[in-house]
Amino acid sequence: MKYTSLPNTDIKVSKICLGTMTWGNQNTQDEGFAQMDLALDKGVNFFDVAELYPVPANAETYGETERIIGNWFTKTGNRDKIVLASKIAGPGDYTAHIRTNGFSKEALNEAVNNSLERLKTDYIDLYQLHWPERETNYFGVRDYKHNSKDKWDDNFNEILHNLDEIIKSGKIRQVGISNEGAWGTMRYLEESKMHNLPRMITIQNAYSLLCRQFEGDTAEVAHRENIGLLAYSPLGNGVLSGKYIKGTAADNARLKLFPRFARFSSEECTEATKRYMKIAEENNMTIAQMSLAFVNERPFVTSNIIGATSMEQLEENIDSISISLSEDVMKAINAVHAEIPNPAT
Repeated sequence: MKYTSLPNTDIKVSKICLGTMTWGNQNTQDEGFAQMDLALDKGVNFFDVAELYPVPANAETYGETERIIGNWFTKTGNRDKIVLASKIAGPGDYTAHIRTNGFSKEALNEAVNNSLERLKTDYIDLYQLHWPERETNYFGVRDYKHNSKDKWDDNFNEILHNLDEIIKSGKIRQVGISNEGAWGTMRYLEESKMHNLPRMITIQNAYSLLCRQFEGDTAEVAHRENIGLLAYSPLGNGVLSGKYIKGTAADNARLKLFPRFARFSSEECTEATKRYMKIAEENNMTIAQMSLAFVNERPFVTSNIIGATSMEQLEENIDSISISLSEDVMKAINAVHAEIPNPAT
């Protein structure tokens, strides 16, 4: 395993982060336990979860993934071996069963306390805002279109003040953002600089061969401001494993169960995936290995969040850390990207 540090901290994390959003829906607790055991054995010390997991979010399964992790901590006593990240759910119709008061002081305290109880721990290493409160382009929306009827009021300073109180209480150590853009990222960073408030150290956004949108303005922010990308969906919800093209996807595969992720199933995504598969095969790799190695090697990536529903998938995904892409492979990848840029966004 390779390791780095969460930016501006001495917290060492594996370059591969274990994603958990299938546990409690596509995976049972026992399967989640087995995944955590294998990941830790292979040197993965960074786990990412969220209060709304498993996905898709609903009232019946709310918080179940955190409970599974908490039960594993109790069973194994491994809490001190893990850097643990979680998230507060942002507002939206599909999270109204959780709460409707956004990132208010009451919401943040309630979310943190409930997560700590489910996770059976006294602290969370990295606490993230799952997506913005304001209306903006995230979750696969390509372009920003301003909505003059958006009722959001600028509350970056207030959020950071409230997070500061929670940090000082010892319940969380560091803070980050997710599904955020360049403007929102800079607003948080400027507020922390101007008012000596907690600094957002990471940004968790989608990033893969099919979704390189981060490489625009947000990548410059990441480089110049030293805020690290935690890349999620590095296999494009499994599309970049090649299983949908080959017809080998299991019945519990994500795109079979949840059609709302259809942006990864477009004609453009399929064509791009076929081309990436050809590059991988010509260079004695699986498309999954090449796709993950691509993310692992990007200079703005702090950690690559992988997820799997089977142990075989998990092992292959973790082992991608040992693969390096040649200059010729990168040229071939970028040629496809030039012809079919960001088909999933």
